[in-house]
Amino acid sequence: MPLEAGLLEILACPACHAPLSDRTAADNPELVCTSDECGLAYPVRDEIPVLLVDEARRPA
Repeated sequence: MPLEAGLLEILACPACHAPLSDRTAADNPELVCTSDECGLAYPVRDEIPVLLVDEARRPA
């Protein structure tokens, strides 16, 4: 289930403060940093974003 637009507007990557891209409609819901240098993917569990750098998936 996609996040509300208002919530997505105020969330930012904790590592670099770039905006996040909503990929919560996928099989593995996550929010992905839009920065080319960072690109971390943060999991969404039970419709709650886990914005911890230690929990983020590194880009491939």
